[in-house]
Amino acid sequence: MSGAYGLDLAEVAKSNAPQVLDVPAAPGAVNEKNEKALYIPEDSSQSQSREHSFTGPDGKEYPTAEEVATLRRVCGTVPWSSYTIGFVELCERFSYYGTTIVFVNFIQQPLPPGSSTGSAGTDGQPGALGMGQRASTGLSTFNSMWAYFMPLVGAYVADQYWGRFKTIQISILIAIVGHILLIIATLPSVIATPNGSIACFCVGLIIFGIGTGGFKPNISPLIAEQYEAKHPKQYIKVKKSGERVIVDPTMTISRIYMYFYLMVNIGALAGQIGMVYAEKYVGFWLSFVLPTCLFLCCPTVMWLMRNKYARRPPTGSVLTKALKLWVLAMKGRWSLNPVTTAKNMRSDEFWESVKPSRLGQAKPVWMTFDDVWVDEVRRGFKACTVFLWIPLYWLAYNQMTTNLISQAATMELHGAPNDLINNIDPVALVIFIPICDLFLYPGLERMGIRFTPLKKIAWGFGLSSASMVASAVTQHYIYKLGECGDHPNSELPNGEACAPAPINVWVQTIPYLLIAFSEIFTSITALEYAFTKAPKNLRSVVTSVFLFMSAVSYAIGEAFVSLSEDPLLTWNYTIIAILAAVACAGFWTAHRKLDKEEDKMNFIPESSFKGRQLSHGGQAA
Repeated sequence: MSGAYGLDLAEVAKSNAPQVLDVPAAPGAVNEKNEKALYIPEDSSQSQSREHSFTGPDGKEYPTAEEVATLRRVCGTVPWSSYTIGFVELCERFSYYGTTIVFVNFIQQPLPPGSSTGSAGTDGQPGALGMGQRASTGLSTFNSMWAYFMPLVGAYVADQYWGRFKTIQISILIAIVGHILLIIATLPSVIATPNGSIACFCVGLIIFGIGTGGFKPNISPLIAEQYEAKHPKQYIKVKKSGERVIVDPTMTISRIYMYFYLMVNIGALAGQIGMVYAEKYVGFWLSFVLPTCLFLCCPTVMWLMRNKYARRPPTGSVLTKALKLWVLAMKGRWSLNPVTTAKNMRSDEFWESVKPSRLGQAKPVWMTFDDVWVDEVRRGFKACTVFLWIPLYWLAYNQMTTNLISQAATMELHGAPNDLINNIDPVALVIFIPICDLFLYPGLERMGIRFTPLKKIAWGFGLSSASMVASAVTQHYIYKLGECGDHPNSELPNGEACAPAPINVWVQTIPYLLIAFSEIFTSITALEYAFTKAPKNLRSVVTSVFLFMSAVSYAIGEAFVSLSEDPLLTWNYTIIAILAAVACAGFWTAHRKLDKEEDKMNFIPESSFKGRQLSHGGQAA
């Protein structure tokens, strides 16, 4: 029997009942076995006809399928431990963005006359190595690509060996080493020998990226698990007005990620604004020292809170089993025609055919999991297919940290550093994230409009395309109105630098605001999607796949480096705008059917398979 959204009523009943997870508790870890007794409705057929919600031994009411389809959904209360993790993320993002924001000027611009630190005063342009825009764009792109490739390694180590908490701590220590090397590269005595400075800088960049890679895929699942550990299922709440509403963990996790991203951007905003003034008026060494100092708060907070956090222990070779399961499902479905192969992979029988109950005695010896875990793996793979489109979004977003900074330097700055302007993006996010959370999303819910994750992501693609259109138009007028035409970074015949185009730099507010809204819809939602759709013992891995898409985007961006100089920049923005628009249409066309399964996927009951930990019944998996 099915209810609204194609949900099976018995499955909804099972998924909303509290479940026992026989996972041995590590120090500070959640042990759900000791939390609540197992509660199962008397009979699924009887439960479907009940007028009232299920009531568990903890006193909570759990909704029926009919209530799921009809009652309004609201967010729960975010636990205070999540806020401390948010503060750790704030400090880490302060250090990351505060450091990387000055990369372009440090590499591209020459050392100002009379300066040994790179500072240039009110009217000058800070710089150090003078290697040009192509070198600065290439190294900045490599840094971002490296920092988002390494999460694949960090996620695997966390899920397989160390667990999220330990991996985060060790990654922080590695990143500190990278920070120290970057500081050395920017000391005045080292800048005086540019070859030594760039060599030390590049080594520090690599080590810095390794630390970032271990931190990023694990911190975001950790913050959401603090709520999930206490409220894993939907439950009924009666408001003061008498209205019965459903407290929805998915919506609460969405709120957690909204405010997680808010903390990201508060840290980024403070780091970027502070460090561009540090480089301009003091020197690059200070713009690298201050982020390092704040970064030292991360291991301190994590250590003090180590026994307060809900932590899941590592689960062993779960990723290997998931990949073996996919290979088994692909057996007999390969074709020389890629369209046929893709069609076979989308078949309803693709995952059903490899469930243990279907294979019976023919199942391989490594298949120690249940049918439900196959459903969870299917859901996780679906999330990964969603993320395959994300590189085209990041391709547009990444212009903000490279070419748009250089574009600002060719306009009238009115005393503002050229790398200050892109802080419009985090300022807009700090303002509009609470507005979306408190007004836009609840307002749409009250109107009966389900603004599902996939719809949000599609809107984000569209807005990123619009942002690049605005950038292309701005670049066109820089070339048209500038003293040096389509070579604004060149020199006049008398050797003087070209005057800025007579355009106020704050015109860049338009592309930055559009990018900010696109982040709310795409980037935040994708983090939430990775958490809610991945099997619990593969969350870091699925999150790392999303992060890795940024590395793929940076690799694609390397193909655009040749367009990252005059007079080709208008074409650069135009082509990227077209790609983002095509991605918007293609993404929704490919996933609109999956969008209709949103509630169905969220109501999959939790599997008893926990990897190398004990599964239900106490048998080692």
